[in-house]
Amino acid sequence: MGMKQMSSKVGIVSLGCPKNQVDAEMLLFTLKSKGFELVNDPADADAVIVNTCGFIESAKQESINEIIELGKLKQEGKIKAIIVTGCLAERYKNEITRQLYEVDAALGIGANSQIADVVSELLSDNNAEHKEKIEEFPDNQLLCLEGRRIQSTPPYTAYLKIAEGCDNRCTYCAIPMIRGKFRSRQPDAVIAEAEQLAKDGVKEIIVIAQDTTRYGEDLFGEPYLAKLLKRLCKIDGLKWIRVLYCYPDRLTDELIDTFAEEEKLVNYIDLPLQHCNGGILKRMNRHGDRESLTALLNKLRAKVPDMILRSTFITGFPGETEEQFEELAEFAAEIKFQRLGCFAYSAEEGTPAASFPDQIDEEVKQHRADIIMEHQQSVMAEYCESLIGKEVEVLVEGYDRIAECFYGRTYADAPEIDGCVFFTTSGTKPQAGSFVKVKITDYTDCDPIGELAE
Repeated sequence: MGMKQMSSKVGIVSLGCPKNQVDAEMLLFTLKSKGFELVNDPADADAVIVNTCGFIESAKQESINEIIELGKLKQEGKIKAIIVTGCLAERYKNEITRQLYEVDAALGIGANSQIADVVSELLSDNNAEHKEKIEEFPDNQLLCLEGRRIQSTPPYTAYLKIAEGCDNRCTYCAIPMIRGKFRSRQPDAVIAEAEQLAKDGVKEIIVIAQDTTRYGEDLFGEPYLAKLLKRLCKIDGLKWIRVLYCYPDRLTDELIDTFAEEEKLVNYIDLPLQHCNGGILKRMNRHGDRESLTALLNKLRAKVPDMILRSTFITGFPGETEEQFEELAEFAAEIKFQRLGCFAYSAEEGTPAASFPDQIDEEVKQHRADIIMEHQQSVMAEYCESLIGKEVEVLVEGYDRIAECFYGRTYADAPEIDGCVFFTTSGTKPQAGSFVKVKITDYTDCDPIGELAE
């Protein structure tokens, strides 16, 4: 048995957000420590784990398509077992194995620690005859917040998950149902992990949670994010600390001041505002209105002038009138977020908003999102324009053979969400993971272009 085990190869396909990616990295570590061989290409694996996203319709569809594609590899005899984990599995416990016949096991997020046993069971000889499907759905709170992981991002950048779950209860969102209540990790554990990452050569840490600004409230009765960031900034070897998924209500003065004061904390904030109309925000179970949000963003920009604002909006929320949508479009045009994503509202079963009256037609919802994104193109062009002639610091990521130039990210670009800077060099070729100065000369499609400043 022992010998056979050693040779079993496992691959993971991780979909969805970075928080999910961290869970996948922990799964990889568990499997490796139990003697499985990890492979990158699912076609080479005996067992493939699909770590799914279950957030909105389009993401669910992507997860399902991935499972169907892997099912074809299984039919061809390339893969022996398909295991589904992550948010889609947690959300549709009873349906996964019944509706997707390709799936051999479905595990809720609380069952992640059992992953090695499940893979062993599926690949063992005694399972070959009667192919029992395995379903494990313990309490989602059992999802382990601590544990080692195998980094799947490039060696110089890593995600640091500081909390799990969410208590915000926005009426359109299924995350609290899937991920459970908000629970912060102990600051010392977070710091220890960040120190280890820095020792391993990580230069950029990206702090994530469903709502990073709520961090520590459950532990200390008050927000602790600013203090945690200050501690992270003290770690040798780290150069950039980036924070995602902040909530406007909890953008405290202490936190804004921390951005202003701390050198390593990059001036980039992801504030998913969703809307600016007071009536809609109220129905979303969120706070504020155009006036209060504008005041907050102006304050943030006054204290931190080079702050890059990232946000996401929802168009076509139930009952959104033309006037309310106009207000959102005007707000976007006025604030000029350097980074903006806009989604047509997706009615998610089990959420309050899905049963609200006045649901809006798909086409209208999408058309509204398109209008905002079309305008965003000109905001982005304006931002790129403002960079021409300037020198910017770039984290080098690699060489693009087709374009025949190097590319990397500035502080204004979060990995995989935002764009890149493309640059040429006449002298020495920079290494991936190094920081260089690039003089911007032009831009294409919203990506700045420049040359290495010698």
